[in-house]
Amino acid sequence: MTVTSPQGRTGMLRPDGSAVRVLVVDDEDALADLLCTALRYDGCEVRSCGDGAGAVRLAREFRPDAVVLDVTLPDMDGPAVLGGLRRELPGVPALFLTAKDPVEDRIAGLTAGGDECVTKPFGLEDVVARLRGLVRRSGAASGRAESVLVVGDLVLDEDSHEVWRGGRGIHLTATEFELLRFLMRNPRRVLSKAQILDRVWSYDFGGRANVVELYISYLRKKIDAGRPPMIHTRRGAGYLIKPVG
Repeated sequence: MTVTSPQGRTGMLRPDGSAVRVLVVDDEDALADLLCTALRYDGCEVRSCGDGAGAVRLAREFRPDAVVLDVTLPDMDGPAVLGGLRRELPGVPALFLTAKDPVEDRIAGLTAGGDECVTKPFGLEDVVARLRGLVRRSGAASGRAESVLVVGDLVLDEDSHEVWRGGRGIHLTATEFELLRFLMRNPRRVLSKAQILDRVWSYDFGGRANVVELYISYLRKKIDAGRPPMIHTRRGAGYLIKPVG
């Protein structure tokens, strides 16, 4: 099943068609708000809490499909919280957030049954992508629904690496596919060259802007050739993709 949000995104869905539920547990309010916003934009239903005891109580009511959990909380540590959550929800996938030594915390988190560990500061796209993977592997989400991105008449299947516009297949190289996927995961949002370099090429920004311009031009020739354009430039800001009209 594929459901496209008003922004043109394909949200993560349970097999019954409802949105995947994610519980965010972090006592840094600003960070928790950013995570919640990113996950809601990705199509999830999200609740948040700033302490371990509250997280366990909220989980009883909310029944999340996945948990994003800070390793250090005011009342107890993350592994202890996960233990309480797993008594309520056996097998619920958990992604730990840590600001400490990533090796020590990764060992502690995995020993406690955690599935992933991300070190602060982190990219929101990275956390969302990892969480999507956890939810998919757990079986809580419909794999087909979360693997297909749709913007206007442009469709990208993340599993098969196939792309169509107006029903016609478009062949892309691996790098072109990754660039288009990043654009389509952020429809109508202007993405800077630095953001694109970091996400697609994993480079720090520094004199490599020309490679972004080059690959945007490649994409335009394949996606927009002979059709109303979907890929746009915002001079001095970056690039975005949006439906025609």
